[in-house]
Amino acid sequence: MSMGRPRLVVVGNGMAGMRAVEELMARDPDRYAITVIGAEPQPNYNRIQLSAVLAGDKALDDIVINGWDWYDAHGVRLIAGNRAVAIDREARQVALGDGTRVAYDKLLLATGSKPVAPPIAGLGLPNVRAFRDIADVEAMIAASQNTRRAVVIGGGLLGLEAAWGLKRRGMVVSLIHLMPTLMERQLDGAAAALLHRDLDARGIAFYTNSQTEEIAGAGRAEAVVLADGRRIPADLVVLAVGIRPNIDLARDASLDVNRGILVGDDMATSDPDIYAVGECIEHNGQTFGLLAPIWDQAKVCGARLAGDAGVVYVPPPVFTSLKITGIDVFSAGALAAADDADEELTLHDAGRGLYKKVILRNGKVVGSVLYGDVADGPWYVELMREQADVSAFRDQIAFGRAFAEAAIASPQAEPAPPIAVEADPAATGLQCRAA
Repeated sequence: MSMGRPRLVVVGNGMAGMRAVEELMARDPDRYAITVIGAEPQPNYNRIQLSAVLAGDKALDDIVINGWDWYDAHGVRLIAGNRAVAIDREARQVALGDGTRVAYDKLLLATGSKPVAPPIAGLGLPNVRAFRDIADVEAMIAASQNTRRAVVIGGGLLGLEAAWGLKRRGMVVSLIHLMPTLMERQLDGAAAALLHRDLDARGIAFYTNSQTEEIAGAGRAEAVVLADGRRIPADLVVLAVGIRPNIDLARDASLDVNRGILVGDDMATSDPDIYAVGECIEHNGQTFGLLAPIWDQAKVCGARLAGDAGVVYVPPPVFTSLKITGIDVFSAGALAAADDADEELTLHDAGRGLYKKVILRNGKVVGSVLYGDVADGPWYVELMREQADVSAFRDQIAFGRAFAEAAIASPQAEPAPPIAVEADPAATGLQCRAA
């Protein structure tokens, strides 16, 4: 490294922090002497692909984003396997777990999130794991080789991907979910019912609308006990009930925090020399757990660190998809109409496992839920991001982009079939509905 450059220290070697570093280096690669501090002993990897590793579709080497040689080639100092434990803002230093201190001129916090732990007995038993990092996945894979029964607590994205991965590894899997339907934050009732049906057919046992009372066992987890008294045998218990921003470092350093580390449109914290991105932040009352908004945060942060004061962060439409082979799920924006002025346009073919819903507000797309055929998902997000007026192809929009573009190209052509009423989610054949 050349001498005299200001020192940028990044706390967090995950996807958000390293993406911000890449954005910065694409603009001004020699602006800073960069040090990255990572609590895990691995280089930067794609955490989203951990479910594919668990399911056996990928190896750990396949999900590395920036290998060890990348840091050397780009002149970035990596301190791996050494957790940051404190920030001394007056001295401009970060203290590490081994007692060393790293000086900074600019600091970027990308501390991510930590699993939510429900207030139940037995969480500390050795065969109870979260599903957050490589160490968790390695422990789950080892358990699948030596034991038979797994219980996953949580029916959101992570819980379902954990359950499917363990099922693929040959375990007998049960999933407990507090809410009546799966993925209730991303799916409406009709799409959730299709998902439940298809995963049930793959051999996962579901306990929905069920509260976990305790994890029972002497020295190791042996069963999960529900509030109604039912006991589900378990050799491995996986917690996937949610995440919360990891704000400990920032709070202890007297930075402004709420649910997350508070940042402005420039991704700076209450200290103008300290920035933050990713799952650890809160921006205008919103926290983030999905990739698209975090990528935009990294882009803005990298630009600001490179000296571009004109770039500001505007959260994009939130969308998500489930990563289970053979099951296609997509969700973006609102799940249901906010009032009678909104329109819900749906197509539902339960027999074919097909469901599409588009929500319109004042002639613009504000949400969509897709199951079975998700090819048009990015298009709906694009329409949401652009706040496009879709009135010209309103009658075709639920049928997808091809129908809509054909309607625009040939406005005198026959319109798509009218959207009619669908009442029975269990019905077979194509059902259509406009609300």
